[in-house]
Amino acid sequence: MSETTFKELGLSKPVLRALDDCGYRQPTPIQELAIPIVRDGHDLIASAQTGTGKTAAFTLPIIDDISTRESGQGDAPLVLILTPTRELALQIDENIQEYGRYAETRTCVVLGGVSSSPQIRALRRGVDFVIATPGRLIDLIEQGEVVLDEVEFLILDEADRMLDMGFVHDVRWIADRVPRPRQTLLFSATMSAAVRSLASTMQTDAQSVAVAPPATVADNIEQQVMFVEKEYKNQLLLHLLQGDISGRALVFAGKKATASLVARFLERSGISAEAIHSNKTQSQRQKALEAFTSGKARVLVATDIVARGIDVEGISHVINYELPEDSENYVHRIGRTARAGAKGVALALCSVDDISYLRGVERLIKMEMEIMENQPWHSEMVAGCLVNANRAAKKRARAGRGRGSGSKWAR
Repeated sequence: MSETTFKELGLSKPVLRALDDCGYRQPTPIQELAIPIVRDGHDLIASAQTGTGKTAAFTLPIIDDISTRESGQGDAPLVLILTPTRELALQIDENIQEYGRYAETRTCVVLGGVSSSPQIRALRRGVDFVIATPGRLIDLIEQGEVVLDEVEFLILDEADRMLDMGFVHDVRWIADRVPRPRQTLLFSATMSAAVRSLASTMQTDAQSVAVAPPATVADNIEQQVMFVEKEYKNQLLLHLLQGDISGRALVFAGKKATASLVARFLERSGISAEAIHSNKTQSQRQKALEAFTSGKARVLVATDIVARGIDVEGISHVINYELPEDSENYVHRIGRTARAGAKGVALALCSVDDISYLRGVERLIKMEMEIMENQPWHSEMVAGCLVNANRAAKKRARAGRGRGSGSKWAR
């Protein structure tokens, strides 16, 4: 933890008071690096995983800037924050309201899946921050309900996820309507060539910071894998939740239908559970998340739509009911536990269908997970499939070296 204080970063008394209320004592590494750059007015491209405090890194100095201005600056938004998911937009809005509680910060969340009428009314009353997903924002811009002429700060959060979800053209369309000069901040868990290309068209002389290399898993997360045949996954999950896991658990499924089925199975088995995925309406998703956050639901079963979109305290376990096809999503999934220095456990229920995904995850994180054999549905057959897959990969690697083509399979 840094020895620097928030006061030493030059933040104003209203912001410092709010941080004290939140229990924030010292800045995280990304906050310590980013806040001075943002306060000095530079564009910024930052590589930071979820759970590192990046929302505060870009919102604190902007709240500080706006709070020191004379009142009556106008009703048009000064700050536009783009996010890939509705859950992340709502989370950022909640954070801004916490950090800006003594600065009279005005926010509006613009997202789809719910009626636009309350959003339009809020915009007409006047706001400082608009936190938006691209689709609904474009709709309201075209209707003339969102005017970007006064925007001074453009922030892209989870830029890599936004590109993965196909929002690149929408993001460029929106950015073209934000006047220059402006301050553009881009935060991304990974810095792919596509992310850097996007940044180069939107920023001017941007400074770069990074606090962790891609695919870094926090040291305080214990990772374990359980080999189980697919038809027994429900029973193993129930066994875990009725046994060793007494806290709040987040379960990830690969498909929307699977998430719903697993949640219903847990409910029928006496475990309070909710499901979140993109087929749910926004009101249903918010209701499920509120139930999980409040403790009314002990388990939240979700697709990757919330892998980067929620920040709920007290998640003791993340369970991968199905491992993701994209290995990087595994890192984002398990980053939902062990927040703010707490310890967490990440479990993977691995069937034959998951073997190739498990190998991809272990290559990415550069470690082999601990195998938990002491469970009723341990499958030697699945374990053998992993052994065979690793043996075949090593054989291909040796053959590749013999052809002089390098050991791509061994990496």
